[in-house]
Amino acid sequence: MKLSIIVIGDEILLGQVTDTNSGAIARTFDPLGWQVASVSTVGDDARDISDALNRAFDSSDFVITTGGLGPTKDDITKKVLMENFGGRLVRDESVSENIRRVFDLRGLRLNASTEAQAMVPSSCRVIQNLYGTAPIMWFERDGKVLVSMPGVPFETEGMLPEVARQATEHYHSDMQLLHRSAMVTGITESALSERLENYERGLAPGLHLAYLPTPGLIRLRLDGHAKVDDTEFRQVFDRAFSKLCHELGRNLIYDGDATAAEILLDTLRRRNLTVASAESCTGGAIASRITAIAGASDVYLGSVVSYSNDVKHKVLGVSVDDLAAHGAVSRPVVEQMARGVCELTGARCAMATSGIAGPGGGSPEKPVGTVWMAWCMDGKVNSHEFHFPGNRARVIDRATTEAMLQLVNHIRNHE
Repeated sequence: MKLSIIVIGDEILLGQVTDTNSGAIARTFDPLGWQVASVSTVGDDARDISDALNRAFDSSDFVITTGGLGPTKDDITKKVLMENFGGRLVRDESVSENIRRVFDLRGLRLNASTEAQAMVPSSCRVIQNLYGTAPIMWFERDGKVLVSMPGVPFETEGMLPEVARQATEHYHSDMQLLHRSAMVTGITESALSERLENYERGLAPGLHLAYLPTPGLIRLRLDGHAKVDDTEFRQVFDRAFSKLCHELGRNLIYDGDATAAEILLDTLRRRNLTVASAESCTGGAIASRITAIAGASDVYLGSVVSYSNDVKHKVLGVSVDDLAAHGAVSRPVVEQMARGVCELTGARCAMATSGIAGPGGGSPEKPVGTVWMAWCMDGKVNSHEFHFPGNRARVIDRATTEAMLQLVNHIRNHE
């Protein structure tokens, strides 16, 4: 089944707000076997929205729009949808009750503009928005469906599971989609493709391998499509995935779809280990990614963001002589940072970063992008120098990911 996504809003086109809704929609529907045929962005213009709808329905039977449903005058999506699907505005008491519930929970006084969101096209079926005031509207015409969702990411992401459930029920299929992911590190995408060339050539009909790279990680996703009653297909699929994992060898860092932080937490839990971090150039990014995952406190003890040499010395015990002789971005310093945060927190494992993220501060000996890292486990320390390309944000992002992945490898190598 093909799905098209239309993101509505001048703020998106102007770059004032970054679109995250289309990615959330794709991630929700992809595991269900839906293919995203197109993603388009349009401003708050009636003609542009209408043209986008026509283009979307040319390639898809199911369309989701986000945005343009707010209480302000520039939110015109309802009007455009009525022009395309017919109907008139009618008051929906269930929406009105939901709006009052949301405002009561937030301790706000309801105004006329927001209350007007209870007026919905008579040509739609309402799906109640449990996270906000703008109702989700389901339209049907000539066997095709459009679902209009709010633009606020929190509301859209919260309601996507329910929209996906109703869409799946509406478009019942006798096909099944199987998919499993393998996370790979320590190899380039091109080298990985060469290694798996024979494997891919030998895949059974109905199986497909996709490469989904991100900085520091490659997600390999094996997909399979077959009839629901084809019981032998799952066995074929499972054998193919097992063979894939065998082909990957030590480059396979995780069986499943996960971020670097999730992989690290799973590795620590499986081995009853605890961890802490000592960060300089990453500025707390490691701690932020780990603590963004619920339940991380069972293995993650804490972090020291030692941006100044004074903090490195006074809190983490880094030698003043080593700081003077080698500089903050050096092997001796990050190794002492890793040991120091273990001693400070009582963690069995630690990772430390110190580098030059840029745009300034580099030198011929230590250019921008130079990052020293160290990993400690039960008192034993490893360290390595990296050189990451890109701007400041990219260097920090790469260093954060690499620090966690290398700690996973460090732990695996000590088994």
